[in-house]
Amino acid sequence: MNRFVYLTYGIISYLIFFVTFLYSVGFVGNLVVPKSIDSGTAGQLVTSLLLNLLLLGIFAVQHSVMARPAFKSWWIKLIPAAIERSTYVLLSSLVLILLFWQWQPITISVWQVENTTGRFVLWGLFWLGWLIVLLSTFLINHFDLFGLRQVYLYMKNQEFPDSAFKTPFLYKFVRHPIMLGFIIAFWATPDMTLGHLVFSIVTTIYILVALQFEERDLVRCHGAEYQEYQKEVSMIIPFLKRK
Repeated sequence: MNRFVYLTYGIISYLIFFVTFLYSVGFVGNLVVPKSIDSGTAGQLVTSLLLNLLLLGIFAVQHSVMARPAFKSWWIKLIPAAIERSTYVLLSSLVLILLFWQWQPITISVWQVENTTGRFVLWGLFWLGWLIVLLSTFLINHFDLFGLRQVYLYMKNQEFPDSAFKTPFLYKFVRHPIMLGFIIAFWATPDMTLGHLVFSIVTTIYILVALQFEERDLVRCHGAEYQEYQKEVSMIIPFLKRK
């Protein structure tokens, strides 16, 4: 019975994540969704800025702290290891939903590209960024990353195998193509507002800082093999072979 419950929990967590991911595209791009990064009534500048920074900070702390091995070791003493990843995915999604819900638009224009070709190029980069994110998750095993394989194997009473180090396709050009895709998607807009700019700056800084901790964890996990990979492949900028 527990195995079925865990599988159901993992599937629900994944579906919430996937809907949240799709909403993220609309939120950042001001597309379709009822509440986007620039929609709604603009409030007082300082208040809106502080609230938005708080929301981004909550996401950054939750997302990074729960990803660290030390936290995981403590966390699985409280919850079953089979649903640890699903729980992380679920909580990350809920924090993002909070951010979408409470985000305060700051619609002061920073830049607005009027040229048709320029707008087309920026929209193309926007969609390319999201495509890189999604494709990169499948290259390293999408269903591992978001907890589905863990609950499925538990349902089948099979051990979850250790992750093998591999560098498929995009990972031969940058070590973290998922993060590169996010950065491209967040910055590529023909209509940049101050609120969107704050979002892009803070998330980019967060990504660059969080990757330092991620890199340390990967070196501990994969040792000399990953260190050699660091020498050969850039962390975030393609073809730049420096850490």
